[in-house]
Amino acid sequence: MSHQTASIKSILFALLANFGIAVTKTAAAVITGSGAMLAEAIHSFADCGNQGLLFLGLNAAKKRPDHEHPLGHGKEIYFWSFIVALILFSMGGLFSIFEGIHKIHSHEGLRNPVIALVVLSVSMILEGFSLFGCLTQIKTLRHNISLSTWVKNSRTSELVVVLGEDVAALTGLSFAFLSVVLATATGNPVFDAMGSISIGVLLVFISIFLAGKVKSLLIGQGVDDETHAGIKSFLEARPEIEEVLDLVTQQLGPQIMVAVKAKMARVDSVDRLIDNINACEAGLKKENPSILWVFFEPDSMK
Repeated sequence: MSHQTASIKSILFALLANFGIAVTKTAAAVITGSGAMLAEAIHSFADCGNQGLLFLGLNAAKKRPDHEHPLGHGKEIYFWSFIVALILFSMGGLFSIFEGIHKIHSHEGLRNPVIALVVLSVSMILEGFSLFGCLTQIKTLRHNISLSTWVKNSRTSELVVVLGEDVAALTGLSFAFLSVVLATATGNPVFDAMGSISIGVLLVFISIFLAGKVKSLLIGQGVDDETHAGIKSFLEARPEIEEVLDLVTQQLGPQIMVAVKAKMARVDSVDRLIDNINACEAGLKKENPSILWVFFEPDSMK
């Protein structure tokens, strides 16, 4: 399965789940007057917008290279992923904290807390399915490495963002559920307010993590260590190459750019040398279809 196919499926799962949850939470927040529930509703609507932006980024990344963008538009997905992280920080995290502080000062009690608990329970189930769908798509890409290692090394920003959103949403729902239970059991609305603030702090931390992850890709990050090692091993095994002197890669969305400096095997003509370089480039692209650009420099020293 391609990275883009996995990304599209994960984003679609999250969009469908979040839209249904957002509408349900909004109705419940109006009925119950729960600050934590309202914070969760805003969070879910923001997530729907975020998934729309990720779809926009994936579509933009498909555009072919042109005169102004000779290496293509693949990095657009990183830009929109970064915007999603900022929205998660502002509309999700900061709004939830603000709503919680407002509730502390207003001392508004909960109305119909049973409705809030039912909606939160259903939302947790739906969000759990979304998270399961995302993890299933990631499993097809991570090749038996741990999830934490995959998140650390992955260059598929949109999948990392969807995973972060799903984890934040499910954890936030748990906070909201607990806060409503405590507020109902004690009659103290401060617990509901604290739930909203906790959700906000959680979203702020996750958005900062996601922004830092995407920032590295935006400014020009190479491929992951496994892919880099695979490219180098392939080149070193070619009979046309005596030694790989230098290898530079850059991840450009779903595409990869490779620059190689290599000591080539001796041949009897320049034309034969050119043919050998072309054969190495063609073989490399066949070995890894994500590689669209190869810049090859024959040399004898580093």
